[in-house]
Amino acid sequence: MIDIASPLRLRLDSAALVHNWRWLAERSGPAGCGAAVKADGYGLGAGAIVRHLAAAGCRHFFVATWAEAAALMPLPAGVSLSVLHGVGATDMVAARTLPARPVLASVEQVARWRAAGEGRPCDVMVDTGMNRLGLRVEEALGGALDGLGIVNLLSHLASADEDSAQNAAQLAAFRAVRSQIPAQRYSLANSAGICLGPDYAFDLTRPGLALYGGLPRGEAAGHIRQVAYPQARVLQVRTVPAGETVGYGATWTAPWPTRVAIANLGYADGYLRCHAGTGGAAWEGRALPLIGRVSMDLTAFDASAAEGIGEGDWLALDYDLPTTATTSGLSQYELLTALGARFARVESRLAGR
Repeated sequence: MIDIASPLRLRLDSAALVHNWRWLAERSGPAGCGAAVKADGYGLGAGAIVRHLAAAGCRHFFVATWAEAAALMPLPAGVSLSVLHGVGATDMVAARTLPARPVLASVEQVARWRAAGEGRPCDVMVDTGMNRLGLRVEEALGGALDGLGIVNLLSHLASADEDSAQNAAQLAAFRAVRSQIPAQRYSLANSAGICLGPDYAFDLTRPGLALYGGLPRGEAAGHIRQVAYPQARVLQVRTVPAGETVGYGATWTAPWPTRVAIANLGYADGYLRCHAGTGGAAWEGRALPLIGRVSMDLTAFDASAAEGIGEGDWLALDYDLPTTATTSGLSQYELLTALGARFARVESRLAGR
């Protein structure tokens, strides 16, 4: 097979990743600190994420589906893996074969596991106000879980990134569940929940976004480092005469003869049209504002300040998650998970980290 280099790459700063996990673990107090690695590690490559965090001491990982669980095999020694979407009728072979636990999320899933789970331990999700996945509190307290070997009893905060009364309500509901349902560990807090304080930590926290450089709440500002660095190769550098336009719809007109770098990057790669007008990149520390529209495979940048830039050079996209979320209108989660398969995932330990 021919090894063809990608014109796009997504650098994972492993030192920043580990730093973020250690800060979240410290904020979790005596509770264990796990890691949500669903959606291929929020788009950064779950295998690499698990390897780095397991080496740093993380012991509890969470994916969404059994296909994601299978992709992580074999697991590092001494870690556990939970599948957040539970176990459907077509999942039983995987659930009995893979070294991972289902997070049972409905009365139907509980019945299915009782009938075909061969007495194996499980995790359970209880809904305390999200109204997404999970047994309702009255179902959980009504005997539906009697006799199960529950390792982790979980719930999920709906509004932890806000100063909402719902946070305290969910905390009270989860405490009521904890007092009556036996489990080895109890887990409520995601990244934002960790920032809410020690009352939300219980026995195990499950950060996701903050691991990868996202800012879940103001309390994390100054502590969370950028992890994902997308880069695109320059296909062509051209001079656009004054008065001529660039790209579809002719939305940008050159005010004077302008050097323009055309990058191998577009909305097919998850770099979406909303970046037009606010997006940018850098080359050797020099800023290149995005001009015109983002198209499917190509994006133009004003290279006036980048003397010497040429075909084959790499542009570092402006992709600080909190800042880019504000300018683009996308959530930090979307910014991470949208980056497509054409980005080659590259591990690095960036200088100064």
